[in-house]
Amino acid sequence: MTSQKARKEMTIEQESAVVVVVGAGPSGLATSACLKTLSIPHILLEREDCFASIWKKYAYDRLHLHLVKRFCELPHMHFPSDYPEYVPRDKFLRYLDDYVARFGIEPAYGRSVESAAYDEGAGKWRVNARDVGSGEVEEYLCRFLVVATGETSDPFVPEVEGIEGFAGKVIHSTLYKNGKEFNGSRVLVVGSGNSGMEIALDLADHGARTSIIVRSPVHVLSRKMANLGLRLMKYFPLHVVDSLLVLLSKLVYGDMSKYGLRRPAEGPFFMKKQYGKYPFIDVGTCQKIKSGEIQVLPALKRVEGNVVEFEDGKSHPFDAVIFCTGFKRSTSKWLKGDDYLLNKDGVAKPSYPNHWKGKKGLYCVGLARSGLYGSASDAQNVADDIQSQL
Repeated sequence: MTSQKARKEMTIEQESAVVVVVGAGPSGLATSACLKTLSIPHILLEREDCFASIWKKYAYDRLHLHLVKRFCELPHMHFPSDYPEYVPRDKFLRYLDDYVARFGIEPAYGRSVESAAYDEGAGKWRVNARDVGSGEVEEYLCRFLVVATGETSDPFVPEVEGIEGFAGKVIHSTLYKNGKEFNGSRVLVVGSGNSGMEIALDLADHGARTSIIVRSPVHVLSRKMANLGLRLMKYFPLHVVDSLLVLLSKLVYGDMSKYGLRRPAEGPFFMKKQYGKYPFIDVGTCQKIKSGEIQVLPALKRVEGNVVEFEDGKSHPFDAVIFCTGFKRSTSKWLKGDDYLLNKDGVAKPSYPNHWKGKKGLYCVGLARSGLYGSASDAQNVADDIQSQL
């Protein structure tokens, strides 16, 4: 039960908050800044003890933004002019620190949302969040609810037969910082998204004997190709842009299938839009694969001791396994009564450009698989739409 003191404090907050924003990652910070510029009272709830926790606590050291900085800026504040085109993690965190200070953003930390449902009688959203520190449940009433929990909220590790008996180190990519401790070790990277490919590169650079599992066909693009594609999307149909990118990829990388990287039949931007599958942005991994410093392996079948068996029937011993298998979103566990805005995987259902707007004052920011660029425009659209109703 909520204490009388906590209940009284929440009542004061409820009277002043028109909007509750869930999540203080870049999407939530962008939303808060946009609401503040329009003087719209709101509360920003964050379950961690800091903002942008994925970037601050759970990202590897060498992480950079893959798109040029102008595509990754949050609303109402540019990156400093002396920042490099591809912003590294430490500078991006400095930018976020300055962003929070500039707009006076004050998240309520340690607030894990357990339920949010629309109260028809009150005509408001009733949000229950547990104070992680005290264990008490606080209730918020708001006219508008913004889900800004991000695409990378809950680390996902698949079930693997025998993995519990593996004698070496087993971690998710959120616990990986750099490859120093893996020098000379046999390391298996499970997952061939951008994190998996870049962590494999980092491991190889640090002297690890690195292997990576690539189960599905994947597009390989350079940073320049990806940014060119984004610019061209403003002027040409998606299929035209995809055709050009595939041609450029073939010219630059050649036939990667002989190294274990098969190219999909569908284009890179189409696959991102249709399935949420991002192309692999190469920053050096392909060269390591071609040289044999990184070995590409098929799907994992089972683990026995320190030996991993693969779908092709072959087995290899390893000292460590790093799961770069992405994230799941827990929105469906606590958001009640929404059958319109978010699907069961916590991603926006409506089509662009109205993917951010639900019903009865429900919105989402950064859940349309459009990265920071999408979060910035979503946040401004949401704030403008809320203002128009006040």
